[in-house]
Amino acid sequence: MIGRTVGSIKRAVKRVVYPAYEARLVRQLRTARLPQHVGVMLDGNRRWAKAAGADTATGHRAGAANISPFLGWCDELGIDVVTLWLLSTDNLNRAPEELAPLLRIIEDVVTELVAEERWRINPVGALDLLPDETARTLKEAAAGTREVQGLLVNVAVGYGGRREIADAVRSLLQHHAKEGTSIEELATILDVEHIADHLYTKGQPDPDLVIRTSGEQRLGGFLLWQSAHSEYYFCEAYWPDFRRVDFLRALRAYAVRNRRFGM
Repeated sequence: MIGRTVGSIKRAVKRVVYPAYEARLVRQLRTARLPQHVGVMLDGNRRWAKAAGADTATGHRAGAANISPFLGWCDELGIDVVTLWLLSTDNLNRAPEELAPLLRIIEDVVTELVAEERWRINPVGALDLLPDETARTLKEAAAGTREVQGLLVNVAVGYGGRREIADAVRSLLQHHAKEGTSIEELATILDVEHIADHLYTKGQPDPDLVIRTSGEQRLGGFLLWQSAHSEYYFCEAYWPDFRRVDFLRALRAYAVRNRRFGM
C-alpha cells in the first residue's frame, strides 16, 4: 500500500513539474541555434519490450507509436529535415519470425504518416533488398506525399552507411558511362561533391545533430558520409520512452556546443 502511494505521489509530481520544465526549455530554445536536419537512431525497442515482459513485436509497435509525436515536436520547433533509421541492412538478417512482424509494423507506421498529410516521406535505403510489399509501401508513401509542404522525413529502411556509399559510387559510374566519360577523365575530376550528388539524401543539408537512444554510444553505420561534421547526442531512454523533454534536452545540448568543422 505504501509503495503504491509513493508511486502515485511521484507520478503526480511529474505531471506538475515536467510541463513547467518543458516550457522553460522551450523558452530557452526560442533564441537558440537549432539544427536544420536531425538524424535519429530509434534504438531500444527490443530491450524496452524485454524490460516490460512483452514480446519483441510489442516493443516495435511501442516505438512506432512514438514517431508521429516526435515529428510533431520537430514541426513545432521549425526543424526542416528528419532522418529516422528504422531498419538497417544488418537487421534484414534477423530471424524471419522477428523480421516479418517488424516489416509489417514499418509498413503500418509509414501508411499512418501518409494519412496525416503533414509530412513529406522520402525512403532512403536499398529498397531492392526489401520484400516487394515493404518496398511498394515506401514508394507509394513518397509519391503520395510529394506535394506536401511540410517536414521532410527520410525513412531509412534497409539502410546501411557503407551500402549507401557503394550505391552512390555505382550510380556515379553509371551516370558518367552514359555521358561517355572515360575512367581516366573521371579520375581527374572526381571530388566529394560528385559522390554526395548520388547519395540517398542528395540535395538535402547534412544532419546537424544525430541522436541515438537506449544508451548505446556508437554509430552503427548511420549516415556515415553525411555525419562527418554532425554533433552527437546519446540518450539513455529506450526509444518508446523517449519524451519531448528528452528531445528538448538534446536540442539544448546542441545549442550550447561550439561547432568545429574539423578535428
